[in-house]
Amino acid sequence: MNWIGWTVFGIGGMVAVVAGLAAFGSSRWAGTTQVQMALLEAARVPAPAGMNKVYDARELDGLPTPVQRYFRAVLKDGQPFISAATFDFAGTFNMSATGEQWKNFTSTQRAVTRRPGFLWNGRVVMLPGLVAHVHDSYIAGEGRLHAAMLGLFTVAEVQGGGEIARGELMRYFAEAIWYPTALLPSQGVRWEAVDDSSAKATLEDGPITLTLLFRFDETGLITSVHADARGVGVGKDMVMLPWEGRVSSYQLHGGMMVPARSEAAYLRPEGRRPYFIGNLTSMVYEFSS
Repeated sequence: MNWIGWTVFGIGGMVAVVAGLAAFGSSRWAGTTQVQMALLEAARVPAPAGMNKVYDARELDGLPTPVQRYFRAVLKDGQPFISAATFDFAGTFNMSATGEQWKNFTSTQRAVTRRPGFLWNGRVVMLPGLVAHVHDSYIAGEGRLHAAMLGLFTVAEVQGGGEIARGELMRYFAEAIWYPTALLPSQGVRWEAVDDSSAKATLEDGPITLTLLFRFDETGLITSVHADARGVGVGKDMVMLPWEGRVSSYQLHGGMMVPARSEAAYLRPEGRRPYFIGNLTSMVYEFSS
């Protein structure tokens, strides 16, 4: 065999090894996902006895005007309260904090409303045949981020309370736009008037209290969510930066209007830097019964 043959043979062997690792890693990651999903389900709590299980528009009385417009735009009277949602996204993710390294991703996320929690299971294509698997979650009051190349080799992992948990609960709260009955006052959210096109909302879970600014368009739909400070990793450190999520292209799912397109960005001193652009590809709801 000449050198060309040996080269082809070597490349073929490397491809086979990577493919084998990818298959093994995907299987192992699926098992880890099942464990995390079981923890999410175990942390759920029932609604208080006697609580209504459907939306009653009378609970909007006294809310800020743009908030009332929002709920009237996205919900119909009698809409069952959402207990869980499972939804898929596809889009691009910027892997660089300072440059432009956009990579394609697909993800499946499950969110539960009592106790607030979610598990995001993402698959980011770093190179052809080279995939990073990512878990991002808020479960039983703890935040967690775990990324592993091929599902085998950990490249990032943080878990715990404090700012980690706060940042993940913030994600749950901002993404309640996709499970909008969770934003109702009867579900524990307090709304405060700001002006004709924005309002502040506050959510508590355990020791964490969060307030986010929601902005609305003239039809009542939410267009953006803003946090004054959210933690982001810079090297080995975590720094606090303003954060913003933008949503658009509302569609009807489960009898409710929810956005089909979203973008997330940190507002850095040098300017706004988006890091996530996603499109909703499927949505399945579970309702209180």
